[in-house]
Amino acid sequence: MNTPIRRLTPVIMATLGAVMAVEPVLAAESDELEEIVVTARQRDESLQNVPVAVDAFTEQTIQSAGIESPRDFVAMVPNMSIVEVQNVGNSFITIRGISQARNSEPSVAVLVDGVLESNPYEFDQELTDIKDIEVLKGPQGALYGRDAIGGAIIIRTADPSDQFEGTGKVGIGNGLSEKAQVAVSGPIDEAGTLKYRASLNFYNTDGYLENTFLDRKADPYRDYSGRLRLLWKPNDQWSADLRFFRDRVDTTAYYYIIPRADEANPFSSFTTPPNANDISSPIQTQNAGSDNRDVTDVALKLDYNPGYGTFTATSDYNFTKEIDTGDAYDFRPIKDSIFYNYFSPLYYGSLPAADGGPFGESQSQFITEKTVSQELRFTSNKIGNFSWIAGLYYVHTQRFISTDNIVDRGDGVPAVYQTPLVDPTNPIATNTNVTFLADSQNNNAWAEFADATYEFSPQWELDAAIRYDRDQRQNTTDTPTHFLIDPANSYTGEVREVTFDAAQPKGTLRYKPTDDLTFYGGWSRGFRSGGFNQTGVGEAAAAAGQLGVHDLFQAEIADTWEVGAKSLWFDKRLSANLALYYTNSHNGYFFFYSASTSTQNLGNLDALYKGGELELTGKATDWLDLYANFGYNDGSITAMQDPKVIGNKPPLLTQDTVNAGFQAHKPVGDGLNGVLRMDYQMIGRTWWDPYNVTSRDPVNLIDLRAGVESDRWTVTAWSKNLTNKIYNEEFSPGGFLWRALPRRYGVDFTFKF
Repeated sequence: MNTPIRRLTPVIMATLGAVMAVEPVLAAESDELEEIVVTARQRDESLQNVPVAVDAFTEQTIQSAGIESPRDFVAMVPNMSIVEVQNVGNSFITIRGISQARNSEPSVAVLVDGVLESNPYEFDQELTDIKDIEVLKGPQGALYGRDAIGGAIIIRTADPSDQFEGTGKVGIGNGLSEKAQVAVSGPIDEAGTLKYRASLNFYNTDGYLENTFLDRKADPYRDYSGRLRLLWKPNDQWSADLRFFRDRVDTTAYYYIIPRADEANPFSSFTTPPNANDISSPIQTQNAGSDNRDVTDVALKLDYNPGYGTFTATSDYNFTKEIDTGDAYDFRPIKDSIFYNYFSPLYYGSLPAADGGPFGESQSQFITEKTVSQELRFTSNKIGNFSWIAGLYYVHTQRFISTDNIVDRGDGVPAVYQTPLVDPTNPIATNTNVTFLADSQNNNAWAEFADATYEFSPQWELDAAIRYDRDQRQNTTDTPTHFLIDPANSYTGEVREVTFDAAQPKGTLRYKPTDDLTFYGGWSRGFRSGGFNQTGVGEAAAAAGQLGVHDLFQAEIADTWEVGAKSLWFDKRLSANLALYYTNSHNGYFFFYSASTSTQNLGNLDALYKGGELELTGKATDWLDLYANFGYNDGSITAMQDPKVIGNKPPLLTQDTVNAGFQAHKPVGDGLNGVLRMDYQMIGRTWWDPYNVTSRDPVNLIDLRAGVESDRWTVTAWSKNLTNKIYNEEFSPGGFLWRALPRRYGVDFTFKF
């Protein structure tokens, strides 16, 4: 049997063997592994000392690995995956089995320059001018809040510089892709107390996936973004960090694939067994669709240090708007679609086409979310063997969402925002709504938190933290009476209110017998708010036979026990880190798509997860670096409203992952260095829904980069998915397949000025 351990053994032996083979010839002055400093516990600590499972990416790693979006660093973290589907704002993370779903609260907390992203729709964006990235695994809610149930992602952008400097990048690639990035930084005043850093990013591609019906690419993508940071530090006590960020994405949406055993028979869609590995059917939507997302974020971080600690005030304003349109089920040309051949004739077959006869169906979704947040925090200096952190947090959220189905006779898909398209004289006229649901939310959440660390001795340390979150949510039904699913039990203007709250404690014991060896263990609790599905979808789910989906979904609580070890070997040229965990999740999320209303909804289930990660990083010589990571994650559903699923794998569970690679960096003469890097990722068997109707086979991916660099410029040829592995990024309940990106390649030129 090809077990996970057996698959990993060659990778482990290769890494260890490479380091051990060069041991006799390594000179005493050979480079050690770079010491990496992280801020996982809101203070600077060595990665090898911090008692948290952390994957850290330095500025050098980000550049050498070509990390330009979240999917790039996720591909290098064991027991972590990202699904990018449907619309850019709905991409989501799964970490150690704790998953996210469309329109849900995130599974990880994301902080940029110390500011918590309060809006999950802004997460998936181009990463430009980044200093470092940290991925923390396991519940981190005690320090990072109510959505850090699976972990936290800490991103720090490059700091403003003391002297003028600039960097730029231009690149071209297949898919007629092109990129251009520039960043400039320096002081504004003569004293150097006020500094700036500004960066711009442009990326454009015609796409990589073919739409066989339209004879064009299905996935064109254009992104414009810019960031401005102003750092004012008049003295050693005060600092103010002001950040402006703006991002615009223009792409497409809803190019799903519903396989058919018999393409000539539209009704075979109903009888074709769901198969997450099916890559036989092409993308063939009638409408290219559109997806436009705008993100505006303004953050201010103030620090004051009177000598005994640091007071920090962090304010943030975020506004994200996204509209997406495209085909509806079953994502085929009108005359070949299920709606045209079954539903439309059933209800409108007696009418000629001009008066509303058979037609197809398209869909649209509009989302806006505005958040205003404020955090006040005090971080003490170390007093003897004791240090502590305490603070308060508040966030106000205003959210609107509308989803709808629209008559489609081949005239394109209109964008429907807050008001449905209605023709009273002809309810099924071209470009009128068949369904329309709209809800607005007004939410207020606050939290108080504290963390204390005490060193009993140079070897023993205890860290205890707790956070209490309270989330008050109010939902107003904005659906017009005509479109209500159940007008007998709901009405336009109906207000629903609910409050979710929980304490998130965490305790960690660290034992460090030597400078090169750290053991830790502890328990933590994570909390993620519940919320509202759109009004009436509970009834729609019941009519479709789906249990466990209601107009309200509950908050999730996850308790995790974890033990780990971090070690350095061979004169600090090999690090070996191990983490083992056991998580009990209550009211975790699962996803349900209501085809009759085109809504994306959440239900709840309980699950157990257990697994671990082994991570090896080695410096074989002063010019060759290697790494190999393995993650194993097993899980089972323990409770749900439908008892048939008990014992099944939880949704979006990936059983095992392997991440491995090397980088060679060697002089080639005349002040030039040659660079060669390969990264390998294995994504293990993945399950998608509580019923386990199908699972995706393991996927193997390779990225390759080769280049030449000087002190001021670098030329790099690169490829992602080098072997052109064709697979499905996602299987969504209902048989929806989302095709993953094929091979991409190109050349980048980076320069400093």
